[in-house]
Amino acid sequence: MNIVDVSNELASLISGPNAYHNLPVARLVEKVLARKEGFLTNTGAVSVTTGKYTGRSPEDKFIVEEDSVKHLIDWGPVNKPISSEVFEKLYLKVIQYLKNRDEIYVFNGFAGADKKYRLPIQVVNELAWQNLFARQLFIRPKSQDDLKEHKNPFTIVSAPSFKADPAVDGTNSEAFIIISFEKRIILIGGTEYAGEMKKSIFSVMNFLLPERDIFSMHCSANVGQEGDVALFFGLSGTGKTTLSADPKRRLIGDDEHGWSSSGIFNIEGGCYAKCIGLSEEKEPQIYNAIRFGSVLENVVVDESTRIPDYDNSLLTENTRAAYPIEAIDNIAKPSIAGHPNTIIFLTADAFGVLPPISKLTKEQAMYHFLSGYTSKLAGTERGITSPKTTFSTCFGAPFLPLPATRYSEMLGRKIEEHDVKVFLVNTGWTGGEYGVGKRIKLAYTRAMVQAALEGELDEVETVKDPIFGLAIPAHVPGVPDEVLQPIKTWSDKNAYEQKAYELAKAFKENFKKFSNVPKEIEELGGPII
Repeated sequence: MNIVDVSNELASLISGPNAYHNLPVARLVEKVLARKEGFLTNTGAVSVTTGKYTGRSPEDKFIVEEDSVKHLIDWGPVNKPISSEVFEKLYLKVIQYLKNRDEIYVFNGFAGADKKYRLPIQVVNELAWQNLFARQLFIRPKSQDDLKEHKNPFTIVSAPSFKADPAVDGTNSEAFIIISFEKRIILIGGTEYAGEMKKSIFSVMNFLLPERDIFSMHCSANVGQEGDVALFFGLSGTGKTTLSADPKRRLIGDDEHGWSSSGIFNIEGGCYAKCIGLSEEKEPQIYNAIRFGSVLENVVVDESTRIPDYDNSLLTENTRAAYPIEAIDNIAKPSIAGHPNTIIFLTADAFGVLPPISKLTKEQAMYHFLSGYTSKLAGTERGITSPKTTFSTCFGAPFLPLPATRYSEMLGRKIEEHDVKVFLVNTGWTGGEYGVGKRIKLAYTRAMVQAALEGELDEVETVKDPIFGLAIPAHVPGVPDEVLQPIKTWSDKNAYEQKAYELAKAFKENFKKFSNVPKEIEELGGPII
């Protein structure tokens, strides 16, 4: 089979009598209810469950090993190769499966708010609620002119009810997420978790944008009243969405951005917020965004009142809410802005030894970006039930098809070119490690971030951490001084030092995998033990 055959099969599918194209939100909601795929909550949001797949399934993700791209991909445990033959046989099976369904749903939109760099995308779904998800998460055409520009799209074909047979189909399990860059297709099956669609498009953009000298980033972004731009890097659950949804600043986007020679732009048109523990008091913007047209994934809902119980983790810790960015009151329109003034790296340190906030030199910024340390939180991937120490390069290793140094070099150039301030913020534990200490208060984290963005920490006195070499502000408005230095929050100082040295050694051991990083980044950026 060749690329023309694959394209013809797709064209035949989406032109068939069972294909519904670009249904508006209300019609998609009607389809969800009629097909009993979900039900409405008390605010009008659609509530669905995704079965045993309540998070991403990284062991089931592959990239097709094709001549035009195989020399560019950073092959390994994240980017696993699969042959064109295996892909095409499975693709034909899925297409035939979807042709036999009574209905399928097609959405045409874009990834990338800056029209100069946006990618046309097409999403073909077996389930109406997943097409609703795609419509809310990606960028929706705003005019007939937009649709005229929708040419040669990258297509997601998602059939959650189709289960692969690993012995026959060459997959790792019944689930599969396969990207073909040559054929411009993402094939998903066996898993109903909608986040696979979102992150697959992000992986595609992380391949395509750097080829155009655009830095692709796993971060949220907002802009202040004076036009000052802030980026928040971090893995799922570290607080990107929460901290970027600031009523005093306009939201640009909550998860994925590009940084071009003109400034930054949101890759998406919606938000996919973790909502475990969500409350109107703590996160009013997110809480009030969950209304008609939104999708709630795996949130326990009271059967009689239809009121969501955001504190209930019975189905998963990784409960999610998907909604269009317009559901947030205070947003940048369009979702673009100038060059960043401040970058904040977010980590959820389960050791409880990293400072709640510290100022980074350029070398430290490069070191911590490459390290991408956090504690992977429960539910973000299958099998993760408690925090697990992880180093995710560039705070987004699962979504980076190219070598990590390609992204880090771009960040280094941007920091230097635009004189960007960089901070490391720990949203994890204090007073002890996970199970002993407690999570740092969100109010404290907000106060620290606000001080960093408003320049209140530019000239403040700092204390040098004796193990990590980090510059810790001695004072932050609204935060007790003793909270700022982790050792002061531990009752057992010896236990603190033991855990701190343990983490520092883990940093150094992890950094050994980078063989072509300038020596000064390793020597000046990391722990000083």
